[in-house]
Amino acid sequence: MKTPAAILVETGKPLELVELEIPALKPGQVLVEIAYSGVCHTQVMEARGYRGKDPYLPHCLGHEGSGVVRDMGPGVGKVKPEDRVILSWIKGAGADVSGSVYRWRDRQVNAGGITTFSRYAVLSENRLTAIPGTVPMPEAALLGCAAPTGMGAVLNVAEPRPGQSLAVFGVGGVGLCAVAAAALCGCLPVIAVDLLPAKLEAARELGATHAVQAGQNALAEIRRLAPGGLDFAIEASGRPAVMQMALESVRPRGGTAVVIGNARHGEQVQIDPWQLNQGKRLLGTWGGDSQPDRDFPRYCTLIQAGRLLLRPLLDRRYLLEEINRALDDLESGATVRPLIEMGAA
Repeated sequence: MKTPAAILVETGKPLELVELEIPALKPGQVLVEIAYSGVCHTQVMEARGYRGKDPYLPHCLGHEGSGVVRDMGPGVGKVKPEDRVILSWIKGAGADVSGSVYRWRDRQVNAGGITTFSRYAVLSENRLTAIPGTVPMPEAALLGCAAPTGMGAVLNVAEPRPGQSLAVFGVGGVGLCAVAAAALCGCLPVIAVDLLPAKLEAARELGATHAVQAGQNALAEIRRLAPGGLDFAIEASGRPAVMQMALESVRPRGGTAVVIGNARHGEQVQIDPWQLNQGKRLLGTWGGDSQPDRDFPRYCTLIQAGRLLLRPLLDRRYLLEEINRALDDLESGATVRPLIEMGAA
């Protein structure tokens, strides 16, 4: 059996559209027909070489999506054929199987426990979470990375109380999900900070009470909106200078900055120790500290109830053949979260 796929052959070059031979399923592996794949800045960084030397070339890409189970290897008990599933890089329950090796002509193509830039993919059982049939597949794709990372940074890491102030620095796909979670928690104000007006408008749709244009005066404007400093700052830009600004923006004696964004290989953050001497906290998170089997059903319930609206993130869809344009548009800010439509049921 073969599948169309977009693979990385050489960093700094466009992804190549190829036809891969799907390997036999190992114990604990699942064959999924992918309906939608999200595109994350992680894939931009991998494709452009921003993460440093890549020892696994050529390899498959993609780490969030939605799809339908078509076949299973021995020992799989978490899902069954025809289940609709979320595909996520965040590990849940089930077998943890290392990647597969596909065949492309006479070459081997590496893949991790999850890849999503293909019509069919072999996934490790623990990267799948079954979902109800009433959850739309486009929104379900975002539950694989954008939502659990952004929302989890608020719900699982910051854990704000109603009425506490929170700002999100960088309102791309992950940052917008953090805004949505802050609104669900009853934070006031909820401040979105970004360079692009279109992203700030999307943040307002998801519950931001204020929008601040990033730039030299951003910190002063935030302090005006939250006198004494913010209770929480969520950094989702991946820029070291913004990480530093997020820490500066929170209040002394308990203000908390949570860093989500991925910086480029070799970049570092310089922090004035006085920021920490004031009793501020700087936290990191791995996927929003999300646990798929606990958190993904909760997000599905919020979607079904109309409490979690992810439509503003789904501003543009692409075919697999347009994957390189999707990466370009994401890097330039022309779209918030590209969605690759594969055509599965």
